Amino acid sequence: MKYLLALALMIYINTGSGLRAQSAVIPGAERMTVYLPMLEGKSVAVFANQTSMVKNTHLVDTLLKSGINVVKIFGPEHGFRGNAGAGEHVENGFDKKTGIPITSLYGDHKKPTAADFKGVDVLIFDIQDVGVRFYTYISSLQFFLEAALEQHKPLLILDRPNPNGFYVDGPVLDMKFKSFVGMQAIPIVYGMTIGEYALMLAGENLLSPEANRINAYNVTTTPGADTPFHVQVIKCKNYDHRTRYVLPVNPSPNLKQMQSIYLYPSTCFFEGTVFSEGRGTDLPFQIFGHPAMPKNLFAFTPQPNDGAKSSKCYGQKCYGWNLSGSVDKVLKKLDGKIQVKYLLNAYKLFPAKDSFFLKNNFFNTLAGNDILMRQLKENVPENEIRKSWQPGLTAFKAVRKKYLLYDDF
Repeated sequence: MKYLLALALMIYINTGSGLRAQSAVIPGAERMTVYLPMLEGKSVAVFANQTSMVKNTHLVDTLLKSGINVVKIFGPEHGFRGNAGAGEHVENGFDKKTGIPITSLYGDHKKPTAADFKGVDVLIFDIQDVGVRFYTYISSLQFFLEAALEQHKPLLILDRPNPNGFYVDGPVLDMKFKSFVGMQAIPIVYGMTIGEYALMLAGENLLSPEANRINAYNVTTTPGADTPFHVQVIKCKNYDHRTRYVLPVNPSPNLKQMQSIYLYPSTCFFEGTVFSEGRGTDLPFQIFGHPAMPKNLFAFTPQPNDGAKSSKCYGQKCYGWNLSGSVDKVLKKLDGKIQVKYLLNAYKLFPAKDSFFLKNNFFNTLAGNDILMRQLKENVPENEIRKSWQPGLTAFKAVRKKYLLYDDF
């Protein structure tokens, strides 16, 4: 029985470093010869969405074609097929293509229960993340990992590259501001894949008390048939933290281009303000503005669409900034860091300072503290704001290093 209470995060090690071509990267899901033997003859549940692809075929379809008995699907924010808007309630149901029951793990039901895992032998987590703290898939990962440990269910995490995995930046979350868009004391851009992040959650005892008790954090690089496991990370091949990985599938309705994914850590702050962050346009998170801004700025009018049925400033002409351009131009603008100047410039020009931030304090929830809001109100220079982040970033980077599976940037 003792081995059932141990967490063995078994890692298949692959060598290689340097900037790699997109075609050379092999996500964990495509390494089927490694993990299929662990699924044969088992009843399998898969936590997945539209990004869970094995080349051009969905993971669930691929497993079924391989003779694996997939009995349940779990879906995150935006749903299993990825067509629900941000924050939109997603109902339980059945997958139209396969008939497999789907349980939504977003909304009021974020953590699986013993009943959810009934009749399941092995769990799989395979979702493409974007490496930003307030993107909710890592929160879903934590709850799924906790539930797997608490219910003694083996879990395979099929790792995928982090498109923002080439830097670490932003304020580290103050746990007083813990929420589903920020569950751990990490910076906004944390520079880890989901596999590395799971290792850190386990290794630093950041899970629920019961999951921490069960988790003995026993890491082995020589797994064998007689080696029990609760959680195993299936690594990517030919990836490191210098790789610029272009996502083959949009991770959510409003991250439709790599430019949006790169700008998201800097412009998502506007979700906590009265400004439009570009939802309801073709350039979400690449443009931002408000009707009250100076009329000589970039103009756009957001309208409801399938990925953003309701948001701010719909039907109103907004004036602000357009950060779009080629991927290379966007990356040059960002310069490998979160750009605070977008917020500083917007706040400086906005005429009604008292109404810039939403009254629900969602800005502080996104920032992970109430300091950034105060710094903006006090017109603190950008270099001083960034300087205030450094103690937290230094401490986090030391912890992060312990759990990296791939060469660092």
